[in-house]
Amino acid sequence: MGDKAHTHPGAAGRARAADHPAAVRNVVLVGPSGSGKTTLVEALALTAGAVNRAGRVEDGGTVSDYDDIEHRQQRSVQLSLVPVEWDGIKINLLDTPGYADFVGELRAGLRAADAALFVVSASDGVDGSTRMVWDECAAVGMPRAIVVTHLEAARADFTEMTRVCARAFGGDDPDAVLPLYLPLHGPEGPDGHAPVTGLIGLLTQKLFDYSSGEREEHEPDPDRLPLIEEARNRLIEGIIAESEDETLMERYLGGEQCDVETLVGDLEKAVARGAFFPVLAAAPAAEGARQGLGTVELLGLVTAGFPSPPEHDAPRVTTVDGAPRELGPCDPGAPLVAEVVKTSSDPYVGRLSLVRLFSGTLRADQTVHVSGHGLADRGHEDHDVDERIGALSTPFGKQQRPVSHVIAGDLACVAKLGRAETGDTLSAKDDPLLVEPWEMPDPLLPLAIQAHSKPDEDKLSQGLARLVAEDPTMRLEHNQDTHQVVLWCLGEAHADVALERLRSRYGVQVDVVAHRVPLRETFAGRASGRGRHVKQSGGHGQFAICEIDVEPLPGGSGIEFVDRVVGGAVPRQFIPSVEKGVRTQAAKGVAAGHPLIDVRVTLRDGKAHSVDSSDAAFQTAGALALREAAADARINLLEPVAEVSVLVGDDYVGPVMSDLSGRRGRVLGTEQSAGGRTLVRAEVPEIEIGRYSVDLRALSHGTARFSRRYVRHEPMPAQVAERVREEALSA
Repeated sequence: MGDKAHTHPGAAGRARAADHPAAVRNVVLVGPSGSGKTTLVEALALTAGAVNRAGRVEDGGTVSDYDDIEHRQQRSVQLSLVPVEWDGIKINLLDTPGYADFVGELRAGLRAADAALFVVSASDGVDGSTRMVWDECAAVGMPRAIVVTHLEAARADFTEMTRVCARAFGGDDPDAVLPLYLPLHGPEGPDGHAPVTGLIGLLTQKLFDYSSGEREEHEPDPDRLPLIEEARNRLIEGIIAESEDETLMERYLGGEQCDVETLVGDLEKAVARGAFFPVLAAAPAAEGARQGLGTVELLGLVTAGFPSPPEHDAPRVTTVDGAPRELGPCDPGAPLVAEVVKTSSDPYVGRLSLVRLFSGTLRADQTVHVSGHGLADRGHEDHDVDERIGALSTPFGKQQRPVSHVIAGDLACVAKLGRAETGDTLSAKDDPLLVEPWEMPDPLLPLAIQAHSKPDEDKLSQGLARLVAEDPTMRLEHNQDTHQVVLWCLGEAHADVALERLRSRYGVQVDVVAHRVPLRETFAGRASGRGRHVKQSGGHGQFAICEIDVEPLPGGSGIEFVDRVVGGAVPRQFIPSVEKGVRTQAAKGVAAGHPLIDVRVTLRDGKAHSVDSSDAAFQTAGALALREAAADARINLLEPVAEVSVLVGDDYVGPVMSDLSGRRGRVLGTEQSAGGRTLVRAEVPEIEIGRYSVDLRALSHGTARFSRRYVRHEPMPAQVAERVREEALSA
């Protein structure tokens, strides 16, 4: 798979536009922060000849040209595309952020890719978040391979790391996760550490020496072969177990020797269909060297073992009205179907949309139909519009290399799509279609903001609209109860990036304020009130008197108004006026400024004047009566309660349930889930879970997820209500 001679294409052919979908490989790199994904991309680009030894492309920039926000965050926060070419195949390397707050960028990379490289550090192992992404890939049958990095670490042990990966990723079949090569170590240094200088292929039994900075192939010393025999036999058995030739295992067990070509062919097929997951080792090139250790082998795996776009199932497609539409094979001559997987702003080009083509051919200055549905709750309006696209380009670092067209299976950047947002579909204007959106995590960390100054207030709306257009994992809320503008984010780092983008990209300075949950008020018992509105100031005066009784109702009842007036004490035409005044005052609140709910208001008596009574006077009297009733009654503050569902590893169930109880939560029950996880359901006051996404991540070491839904408002404990009232008064 990676044991034959290779040449890199040189400057003239680097990352050229693909001529056919079969000549494309779309590969996403997955792994936690610090695992070495970006360093690996740089090493692969160097080996493929896409950058020089200084890590620079010919027309300026580097693979790892981060934007200013990434420099300040000291971590990758967005998906980046690095195209390289190897053996006549264009490889689109999709480098994803490893931090959990930017999982939306990771999911975009998974959507754009046909296979995944899981990058794990030999010094850190496999974390829970990476295992969860592996399970997601397994659920859709995405082909995967594992790359072990940081072999230079003092305690790095490749053999032990392959065992860790087999336990973490192998599930019921750990023999499906096996190394293709074993590292060769050089002489021990003064610190007792022996550096990795080469690899030995388990199938070919060839030695690949990288110690000179160039990959050199040798026949190994005979005394080395017994050291790899056990690993080689296990690999052969693992490949044969996944072979489509059902007679191969029987022949092998009967003593027949399998030729290397047959094994390599079966291995490539098993990898391509997601049945076998090879483990490889890789390291960046030493200073002055042209090839990093294991990069040639890895590029060989990608080109020979990973599927091309025509071999990968396309997402489901419908018409804009929802009727199913069969999407044909990945054909450049078929009708256009593409999806925006990332939206960004370039200071020189403007809005750039990274698109993955599933069908057809996209050309510069072409008119396309843009469809977007299903994210209205996150601030993304549904739309169906025709737009003329601008230039097409292939990104490399901060550089954009112009291309005339993009074919099915490939990725490229499209300029000047003013209405298109991440997740939208581009299709032929005479046959508009809609690609089923991929699942996005629900943002559960609220960030309440307000404009810093009047000029910022004027720009805030447009800045927020552009911000959420780029990031579908962010939800924009204009809360009608608290009158706050709230950005719902995935975590603190996500929130920090949002604020920085508002400031640096869109010129909007905002202040973060305390997030308020929408509280309610209700009467704790029966009460009565009299509203008297009598004024005389020359000419027509104002005269209205009404008397009401108020009683609490069960939760969810709202405001019920009852007319019990007899004898015409309040003329019939003014009864609706009293009700309007009561409801208006209820919406404003009667104690702490929160809407009043779940009460019955009974109008039982009143007085009117033949000349001075009016609609406005009785509205005022109704409001006064409700306020007077509240002044003599005990008013309960009601807080929203959410049903929280937490999916967590069995090891963390106890701490999670204890934590929920400490938040005044009531655990409703637990259910066993697949993969050694448990679903914990509880009802928790929303005021207690404002930062739960951050706290749960720390509590479960990033392995838990939760969802929430509002269920009802219920009375707040007296001591908590008193604290809330004091905070409201001091605000």
